[in-house]
Amino acid sequence: MSTKHSGTCLCGTVRFEISGTFERFYLCHCSRCRKGSGSAHAANLFSSEAEITWLSGEDCIESYRVPDARHRRSFCRTCGSALPRVEAGGAMVVVPAGSLDTPVDIRPNAHICLSSRANWDDGLDEVPRLDGLPG
Repeated sequence: MSTKHSGTCLCGTVRFEISGTFERFYLCHCSRCRKGSGSAHAANLFSSEAEITWLSGEDCIESYRVPDARHRRSFCRTCGSALPRVEAGGAMVVVPAGSLDTPVDIRPNAHICLSSRANWDDGLDEVPRLDGLPG
């Protein structure tokens, strides 16, 4: 059964739909994903069958590939939001989970590259949780 997801960048310039199912969902803690996301890890969905339909703003998408590496990220030129991309010569669609506006029905398969995680990334389940902003 094929599913459809929709997403946007932060400023709303780029809008897209993803048709197909996600096969894997990884939380990557490598230093490149941490720098690219500005957080403890990147959260990416992977599909070998999905297709991306750009509804608007495709001309505002930029891509950056780390020299001499496979690591690449796509983002909105206006607001910097992470965006989906096609990898492996069209064989794989990679979708930043946070770029989707629709619920994701797959749970993460694994935390990966934990050997290079940030030193402050341990024990986060013990940090207080708030439903809104502090104060």
